[in-house]
Amino acid sequence: MTKVLVLYYSKNGRTKKLATKIAAGIEQAGASAVLRTVPSITTKTNINNEPSVPNEGDIYVSKRDLVECDGLALGSPTHFGNMAAPLKHFIDSLTDVWLKGTLVGKPACVFTASSSMHGGQETTLISMMLPLFHHGMCIVGLPYSEPELHATASGCSPYGVSSVQIGSSDELSNDEAILSVKMGIRLAQHAIKLAT
Repeated sequence: MTKVLVLYYSKNGRTKKLATKIAAGIEQAGASAVLRTVPSITTKTNINNEPSVPNEGDIYVSKRDLVECDGLALGSPTHFGNMAAPLKHFIDSLTDVWLKGTLVGKPACVFTASSSMHGGQETTLISMMLPLFHHGMCIVGLPYSEPELHATASGCSPYGVSSVQIGSSDELSNDEAILSVKMGIRLAQHAIKLAT
């Protein structure tokens, strides 16, 4: 079965909600979704003394997950218009994966969440795309043929799924949830086609 890795970092849970919806879309399209996260890091760039398997939630990603995947959804909260340091730290460790060409030709999408409407969601999505281009991946976006993309008053763009926390609600908007599932379906469809 076609495997799609949903790799994310989530500090407060909103990015994880997007990851879960994308995974649901992947499964709906007939592929297997593999949810993984990365450990947090300290400001001294050392990995925290966290257990090798988190006490709760999704397990930490390994390079083997990348080798075995047929597609990748990459997600991070928006931090000053860029991806979060823990995800960047993991991506920066992938030189050996890049040298082997492990990800060349595989489809990928990106997703993000933020707490402000103009917090840099699109630049975060683009910052996550750049290393994927270097790995030779094929980026899958959200086309305007999705009606919710025209209607959304919060997150999402052609660059990928995004969520904006408006007010005190920590729930995804209806459009964000629907577009996340559709992004997963779209990514899985490309992964299935390219894997055969």
